[in-house]
Amino acid sequence: MQEGYDHDPDEAKVGDAGVIGGLVPRETLLARTLVELADTLVADFDVVELLTRLADRCVEVLEVGAAGLMLAGPDGELRVMASSSETMRMLELFELQAKEGPCLDCYRSGAPVLEADLAVIGSRWPHFAAEALAAGFRSVQALPMRLRGTVIGALNLFGADPDEMRRVDIEGAQALADVATIAILQQRKSQQAQVLNEQLQHALNSRIVIEQAKGMVAERESLNMQEAFSALRNYARAHNMRLVDIAGSVVDGSLGPSALSWSPRQATGRF
Repeated sequence: MQEGYDHDPDEAKVGDAGVIGGLVPRETLLARTLVELADTLVADFDVVELLTRLADRCVEVLEVGAAGLMLAGPDGELRVMASSSETMRMLELFELQAKEGPCLDCYRSGAPVLEADLAVIGSRWPHFAAEALAAGFRSVQALPMRLRGTVIGALNLFGADPDEMRRVDIEGAQALADVATIAILQQRKSQQAQVLNEQLQHALNSRIVIEQAKGMVAERESLNMQEAFSALRNYARAHNMRLVDIAGSVVDGSLGPSALSWSPRQATGRF
């Protein structure tokens, strides 16, 4: 790692880890993030929480507008597993429904898909490009979640401006995706095929339960979907419980949405 950074492009603001309002090199933030992600790789880690943390960290460390991840289910079809914002989640859902877009191309090819300006490539993904532009995004980088010949999903990074990511940032994003990929594949490797499919299906079902809980919290507490998700995650962290377990308690009625005690400050809380 180089030392003595004195210009903004190679530095990023952080509000955690003891550096309140200061500046540290992006390489340092990336290293911290890799360690943080590695620390979550226990025997019974929460796939949804791991990928959500990855999406959030991509936004913070790489300074992209939004990030999201898709994983392939047992049937080979991609599902939205984590997004850094509700706008991003809706765009990724649209991509799947329209059956066109960077994440799909990346997953199918197993290679990065980089587009610096969606406004000039409408013919490639005519429906998706229009939807992305309407959501306020101009550029996209999709990176494969791949280990050797196995591709299990893709990471989407969107920017508000027409611009290409620096090579060092793309490499950093790929490193983050690789950590998550290795974790998931290592977990699969230790189990037989039937159990593997059941586990991935459980992760996908967990996403459904979480979405149901988000909707209930949003409706009953008059929050938007992003605020509702923040409330669920903060409650899970505060009580050292898995996000999907908290969501299940909300859905089955054993935990009332009002108990989550959401406040606007929680939406920007750090890990």
